[in-house]
Amino acid sequence: MREHTPSEAVPANLREIAATGAAGILWRLREEGRQLDANLVRLAAGERIDQHAEPDLDVLLVVVSGAGTLTTGDGAVGLTPGALAWLAHGRARAVEAGPEGLSYLTVHRRRPGLRIGFRS
Repeated sequence: MREHTPSEAVPANLREIAATGAAGILWRLREEGRQLDANLVRLAAGERIDQHAEPDLDVLLVVVSGAGTLTTGDGAVGLTPGALAWLAHGRARAVEAGPEGLSYLTVHRRRPGLRIGFRS
């Protein structure tokens, strides 16, 4: 996985990374102090992320390569390169890769780190 460093103007070529054929999280921002999280996710052919809802964060999903299906409470829509989906917090969604797999970028506000302490 390639790490982002603040001095880089273009931290990664997502199409090239997605073309490796590996599955999982292939790239992500790692810079300390950042306000955003971004992940390049690759699902192998037929692989699925089951229905779930992100309770706190809106997520922007951008398809980089391959094809698949996004299912929400509004139904199923096809995903192809260049497709953009805004996934509102609290709304259920599932993603399934097509026969050639699916690579997509997710972007959302960074989650605060876990903290140990007392509530006031």
